[in-house]
Parts: sequence; C-alpha cells; structure tokens
Amino acid sequence: MRHRENFWKNIDWFLVLLYLGLVVYGWLSIYSASETGDKSSIFDFSQRYGKQLVWIGLALFLAFVILIIDAKFFSSFAYVFYFLVMLSLLAVLLFGKTVAGSRSWFQIGSFALQPSEFAKFATALALAKYLSRLQTDMRQLKTRVMAAAIIFFPAFLILMQNDTGSALVYFSFILVLYREGLPGWIPALGLILGALFIITIKFGELYVAAGLAGFVVLLFLLFRVFRRNWKVLAAGLILSLAFVSMVDYAFQHVLEPHQRIRIQIMLGMKEDPHGAGYNVNQAKIAIGSGGLTGKGFLKGMLTHNHFVPEQSTDFIFCTVGEERGFLGSLFLIALFLAMLIRIILRAEHQRSAFSRIYGYGVASILFFHFTVNLAMTIGLFPVVGIPLPFFSYGGSSLWSFTILLFIFIKQDANRMNVLY
Repeated sequence: MRHRENFWKNIDWFLVLLYLGLVVYGWLSIYSASETGDKSSIFDFSQRYGKQLVWIGLALFLAFVILIIDAKFFSSFAYVFYFLVMLSLLAVLLFGKTVAGSRSWFQIGSFALQPSEFAKFATALALAKYLSRLQTDMRQLKTRVMAAAIIFFPAFLILMQNDTGSALVYFSFILVLYREGLPGWIPALGLILGALFIITIKFGELYVAAGLAGFVVLLFLLFRVFRRNWKVLAAGLILSLAFVSMVDYAFQHVLEPHQRIRIQIMLGMKEDPHGAGYNVNQAKIAIGSGGLTGKGFLKGMLTHNHFVPEQSTDFIFCTVGEERGFLGSLFLIALFLAMLIRIILRAEHQRSAFSRIYGYGVASILFFHFTVNLAMTIGLFPVVGIPLPFFSYGGSSLWSFTILLFIFIKQDANRMNVLY
C-alpha cells in the first residue's frame, strides 16, 4: 500500500498538467475550426470536435492504464511491441485503405486506424531496449548499424505507404544516438548534406560547385591546419562535388511531382497561390490577420469560413494564430517548450539507461513534430502532413502521442525503485 502511495506521489504532475493543457487547448481549437455556426452542441459526435472529445476520453483511459501497469512491462516487451507494429505496417500495405494518396489506414466501418502513428513509440521502446544493453557501444560499427536498422526499417515501410511526412520523423532519433555517444560529425554531416541539397536546388549545380571550390581554396590559403591536411580537404571537396552533381537527378527522378513543387514554392522558385501553394498562402493570411491578441474565440473569419484546408488537422496552428494572435501562439509554443525541457531534465535524472534513452526518444519525436508542423504552416518547410502533437484532430495521433508520453511518465515515477 505504501509503495502505491509513493508511486502516485512520484508522478511528474507538472508534465501531466502540460499534457492536459495542450489537449484542452487543442480541443478548443478543433471546436473553433469545425464549428459551423448552427448552435450545435459541443457533444455533437457527428462533428469533428465531438469525435475528438471521445478520443480524448479514451486517451485519458489509456494514460491511466499505462500508469497502473508495472514499469518493467514496457522494457520487457519492447521488442514484442516493435514486432507487432512492424507486422501492422506490413499488413496495411496489403489490406489498408488509401487516404489522400497514402495507403496507411485500416478501415473498420466508420472507424479508421493509422498504424504508422503507433510505430513511433514502438521504435523508441525497441531502440531504448537495444542501446541500454551493457555490451552496446555507439563507437562500434555493429551498434550503429543495428540502431540504424531499428530506426529506419519502420521508416522504409511507411515510405512504401507513400507517407513521406511520417517517414521523416524517424530522422529525429539521430538526437538520441548523439546523446548516447554517436560522434558529432555524423549528424553534422547530415545537416551539411541537407543544406547542400537545398542550396543546389535553389542556385544550380554550377554556382554551388564554384562556391565550394572557392571556399576550399580560402581554407587552404588562410589556415595552416588545412594546408597540412590538404589530402583530406581535397577528398572532402571531391565528395561534395559528387553529391552536388547527383542532386538534380534525385530531385527530378526520386521525388514525386507534388513534392518537387512544394520545395520550389518554399524556396520561392515558383508561385502557385491557387494550387500547391494555396494551403500555406491561406495559412499565412490567417495567422497574420490575428495580430497581437487575435480576433477572439469563434470569431476568426478565415477559420469559420474554411479558407484554410485541413485547418483542424495539419494546419490547426492557423486557428490559434487567427483567434488568439501572437500572444496565444506564443503561449502554445511556451507549453511545448516547457514539455520538451521537462522531459529532457527528467530523462537525465533516470537511474536506468532504458528510461533515459526512451525519454530522449520521446523528446526527439515531439520536437520534430512540433518544429516541422509550425515551420510548414508558415512556409519555412514543405507541406508534409505532420500533425501537431496532442493538438491536431485525429484519434490515432492523439492515442499514439499519449502512449509515447505516459510510458515515460511511468518510467520516471518508478525511477526510485531502480537500483544503480
């Protein structure tokens, strides 16, 4: 009995409160984005806000169940969860329903479930289980390869479903690997290659190649260390030029047409305000019209006239920007930042490596979703269909993020029972 009392006392109620604040704030935004002005009840379950209310209730039930389960259950069955979710990702390729071009949904009557959402917490569990083994060492090639396989196998299956946005989320796990000892040059190299890809699309191969050559010459002339290691410098230049020469082919033949045009619109290379750029253009107008304090709850003209497509799902931030303005948007960002900082701080206080690694997995996934969703809404990232955690409309998304977070809350509450 005493153990149970201590357990409830050890729960990070501040993190729970942040979760509830985001869920309620999100539901009010969904209600505002979906309300039709016909004075219908907030419990109208034929409307999106009514359905979301049911999903919130079920999410809270899931959270309670997770908190009363033995904390060791999640580490013991981490690989089982991973295996089952991978089977579901394979099954959806064969038996799934295609929605918005992605074959990623199981349809059972009027109920739809998206397995790719649940793959996130399963991957975080499996990665934490593997990396927490005593014999793993991120300096070893075997460990890096196995960790990469755990991360990118579900990403590959999701990419096969034509759901690029969900597949991109798995790159966020690089932050977990970095925390656990992955050399810094590996994520740095990834960022450099990503930047080179974007710059080459924007300015062309010739200008980028000339810029790289000039930069290397300056390094050679100005710094003695580069003159001593001129072979390494030359090899870096040759590999960079080889990468740049492949960018155009990858852009034209690997990416889908709608992905190419979204990137071009983001870079200002094309304008299509009534086509591919319509969502982002309308989103900017909606957010900008909110001013400092917003137009008020249920008073957003663009929100209630549905000028922004997908405003209760991927573009839910527009409702916040229009109706609650800059201050309301800042409050939402503050809630997310507080949650991310809290998770990282609690992760560093864990006695078990499994809990620490899983905590960083939770923070990485939430950070990626939060950053990319807001960035694509204001035109700083291509539109890729990334929901805002705990906020966007959708049962699969809400449940998966709830499971993801509350498994960590459970691990954190149990940390005093873990021996060093």
